[in-house]
Amino acid sequence: MRPRLALAEKAGLAVDRGVTGNEYLETSAPGIFAAGDIARWPDVHTGSAIRVEHWVVAERQGQTASLNMLGAHEKFDAVTFFWSQHYDVPINYVGHAESWDEVVVDGDIQARDCVLRFKRSGRVLAVASIYRDSDSLIAEVEMERASVQTSL
Repeated sequence: MRPRLALAEKAGLAVDRGVTGNEYLETSAPGIFAAGDIARWPDVHTGSAIRVEHWVVAERQGQTASLNMLGAHEKFDAVTFFWSQHYDVPINYVGHAESWDEVVVDGDIQARDCVLRFKRSGRVLAVASIYRDSDSLIAEVEMERASVQTSL
């Protein structure tokens, strides 16, 4: 999917495969915020600017952006995730990995019972799972804890 950026470009906002914003979701124009599928922000978990197309991420960003419009100055640091159901196969994905140097597989992909950990330089950036919901939740908590420790 490609976001429609024409309006943002006409308004003079910085764009890069989405409307770019800072950790508070504020765009290049002070007081203007971007959230949802069109927003590209610096992800504290990967260290990269990312854009995620999932309604839960959009909902969480909308909450953060609205608080910041009211002066809260709250960083958007949620661990991103999505899920998809392909017939009888549920796939969960936590984190974000556009590139990686290692994939660690726990379980059996063919048997539809597995967790895949996408790593770069030994650090887990994302976890994909099939029929392993609890592993996905544990990965999300671990990513949240890692970002808290990094920010201390």
